[in-house]
Amino acid sequence: MAWLTIVLLAIQTDALERQSNAIDKQRSAIEYQKNSIRRQANLAPSTNGSFFVLHDPFSQPSCSPLPLLRQNALVESASTKHGVPSELLRAVIVQESGFRACSVSSRGAIGLMQLMPGTSEQLGVKDALDPDENVDAGARLLKALIERYGGDLNRVLGAYNAGIGAAEKAGGVPAFAETTKYIQEILDKLVKPD
Repeated sequence: MAWLTIVLLAIQTDALERQSNAIDKQRSAIEYQKNSIRRQANLAPSTNGSFFVLHDPFSQPSCSPLPLLRQNALVESASTKHGVPSELLRAVIVQESGFRACSVSSRGAIGLMQLMPGTSEQLGVKDALDPDENVDAGARLLKALIERYGGDLNRVLGAYNAGIGAAEKAGGVPAFAETTKYIQEILDKLVKPD
């Protein structure tokens, strides 16, 4: 009977250690989001002495798109470096952020390619608001998805939008209205650019 107690204690200890590691990762992701939001708030224009200011850190109407030359340089550089078609890369960026580098979504997705904090961490991104880092990481993610799904753009875009976990669980394109719309809008951009 003592061996059973030892086995149960070992299992419990392992479970507690995994839980502790998961909590540490969550704390790290939350801290990353907080820091990104703080940086974003610092980019907001001054209020010119307004007394009442309603500020939504996830909404940045003052966040202007990057200049066209900068857009082109980012897209071409990442496209060449990672072998992702420039048209696809551009269409995803337009759909995700409209080339607004300081974009932060209500769900916490950050930057030009709207990288989630966990994805940024996995891809080694230090500052998701940095256009070069963000587009490079997004291009690497797209390249990995293209390879994973054999170039099937519906699956690639579905996984980019809804997440790989949701795509794998669905066994294809996740059946979310938002994801279906997202895919169609990007495919439309590839056929007929904005």
